[in-house]
Amino acid sequence: MNQVSKIEIPVSEATASALSDARRREAVGRLVDRMVQPGIDDPLIALLSRISVEAQACGVTEADIEKELAAYNAERRS
Repeated sequence: MNQVSKIEIPVSEATASALSDARRREAVGRLVDRMVQPGIDDPLIALLSRISVEAQACGVTEADIEKELAAYNAERRS
């Protein structure tokens, strides 16, 4: 986490008690970050991002992708 912001989240008394420990709060904060931004640790998202970068480096454009998708969809409807 580069910048940390504090927020309030309503929880049960038992949960609030368990979160009195700073290390546990930090761990829960990391979990919340991952839930809100799932691509951070998601291997599939990372793979798709790498493929996108490689495709752009090879000159593949959005128009090329749309054309291929249209051809694929037309082929499936036939």
